[in-house]
Amino acid sequence: MVKIEQFGGVNFNEIDWKLQGDLWAHDPVIAMEDSRWYVFHTGSGIQMKSSEDGVKWKQVGPIFPSLPEWSKEYVPEKDEDSIWAPDIYFHNGVYYIYYSVSTFGKNTSAIGLVTNTTLNPENPAYEWKDRGHVIHSTESDDYNCIDANLIFDEDGQPWLNFGSFWSGIKLLKLDPETMKPAENAELLSISSKTEQPNTIEAPFIVYREGYYYQFVSFDFCCRGIESTYKIVVGRAKTITGPYYDKDGVSMMKGGGTLIDAGDDRWIGPGHCAVYFSGDSSLLVNHAYDALKKGKPTLQIRPLFWGEDGWPHI
Repeated sequence: MVKIEQFGGVNFNEIDWKLQGDLWAHDPVIAMEDSRWYVFHTGSGIQMKSSEDGVKWKQVGPIFPSLPEWSKEYVPEKDEDSIWAPDIYFHNGVYYIYYSVSTFGKNTSAIGLVTNTTLNPENPAYEWKDRGHVIHSTESDDYNCIDANLIFDEDGQPWLNFGSFWSGIKLLKLDPETMKPAENAELLSISSKTEQPNTIEAPFIVYREGYYYQFVSFDFCCRGIESTYKIVVGRAKTITGPYYDKDGVSMMKGGGTLIDAGDDRWIGPGHCAVYFSGDSSLLVNHAYDALKKGKPTLQIRPLFWGEDGWPHI
């Protein structure tokens, strides 16, 4: 998540978000630099799109030409170049992208980190530097190291939240220098649906007006028009929780206030990111387009906040 007040701010409610161009995307996140928009999403080498207005999108190319060599030690069965679920955060002049290497349905997974000082491929300083392994899980673990999301708390401490199925969503304190796990960092559990399979994943945390809001996706992605993904949210006064939904149900007990469950055309919306500009914000996610045989498609929509502080579309 990147705040863009530094670019003069944009009132998202004044833009007609009828997207055009290359909209194939899965697990998207969004950023902006020098008035140009960028989306990163799952795909070969981490896929990257750009747009001059946030509406018309074109493919730019992958970050990696192939799987990072380090990942083969942790996910040896991976036999193709798809890198999953990137997350982007701009901090102290550096863009941090956390990414996942895994195979479908297994928790033999690893999260890596890559950095750059610019997102513009035409900038002479443009160079992605792989920082390698951050954390991994094995088949003997009760968690899954995918779907990473970086968040700084109000004290400036960085945290990584991640997870998919197994025992749910985890939170881990990072070292501010390395942006990797802090020494003796405790792996905290912050949300779960409790039953098996534990159909919760893709966490994204933002801070707003005294609360940390944890967005997650419930149920199943990746099944085209048979997908059942939906976006829910809970909030907490501290980043470590406990998080509760609007009805007071703990997110450790399956709680989550519904944001979007899709409609007849846009099936299974999920894996969202939230992006702020001043008082306005965006919800960015993918959904499966029923008019295009379930093609995973980029969605960008204004996100509104009620007087009670809860977000809605």
